[in-house]
Amino acid sequence: MRLGLVGYGVGGRYFHAPFIEAAQGIDLAGVVTRSAERRAELAHDFPDVPVFASMTALLESGVDVVTITTPPDTRRELVLEAIRAGVAVVADKPFAPDADTGRELVRAAEHAGVPLAVFHNRRWDSDMRTLAAVMASGELGDPILLENRFDLDSPDTLEAGPGGGLLRDLGSHLVDQVLWLLGPVTSVHATLDWIELPAGRTDAAFSIELRHTSGVRSRVSSTKLCRLPDRELRLYARDGSYVAHSTDVQAQASFAGGRPAALGDAWGFEPEPAWGTLYGPRGERRIPSVPGRYQDYYTQLAAALRGEAVLPVTGREAVQTLEVLDAARASSLAGQVVVLAGESD
Repeated sequence: MRLGLVGYGVGGRYFHAPFIEAAQGIDLAGVVTRSAERRAELAHDFPDVPVFASMTALLESGVDVVTITTPPDTRRELVLEAIRAGVAVVADKPFAPDADTGRELVRAAEHAGVPLAVFHNRRWDSDMRTLAAVMASGELGDPILLENRFDLDSPDTLEAGPGGGLLRDLGSHLVDQVLWLLGPVTSVHATLDWIELPAGRTDAAFSIELRHTSGVRSRVSSTKLCRLPDRELRLYARDGSYVAHSTDVQAQASFAGGRPAALGDAWGFEPEPAWGTLYGPRGERRIPSVPGRYQDYYTQLAAALRGEAVLPVTGREAVQTLEVLDAARASSLAGQVVVLAGESD
């Protein structure tokens, strides 16, 4: 499959291109960027990959799928352009500013018969894959509460203004993760912390409590302000618990210049000090981490486009995440629980 990458900023350079390169059944066929700086970076990273000044030109070159990783306020029009061209789309998260717009894009893709996937790559984090394996083993029994926290010391990376904020940014990932593990949500109670920035009032921290259809509860939280970087997963279940403090190993390696295509099977392993601990019927023990592999997203995408697998994350799944984010913002503003009505159906 020939894939065109639209945008070569932080997302395109560090979270897409290296993993497209490492995936099976897919080739990076071109990159869209008008920035001279980004073009120089692309020439250094992937000297044989052609560069285009617009997505229109990229589409005319002949690609099977495009990944759109431009700023959030540009994504709707670019997704619709790709759909009109009959080309499959991967939209970076959040793929729409709200659930209504997300549903519009899903309807457009379904009407045109065009596959629409969303890049919720953090389902392929090492800590998520390890937790999923712990839950699937059944050793801890039925889950009761999952706490999913990701705090960063990076206030300068906040996407400022009404269309930005941490909830739409990192919150998209954390909510998608708990929906993936625990299923749909029936109610949302949230608190958002706000700061004033030149681009406008911006949410810089959040804490959200979710009740899932199954009756299980989850809590997701994050801040970029408090100078305490930490990643923690904590699962309470009927027969025990599991706790992990991980290192976001794939992102760190990619920012350091690592390439999964070069490291192969050595990619994505958490160091032993970051392994989680299981407290269960057989006592306490460390659980070796499952490797994280963002490239598996693109391998599965290629298989799906060949008709051999399902899309890694569908537009409809991503709309469910947007519904929770919309409800979280509404809950924080009103100071009350918001009940979801299942509008994604």
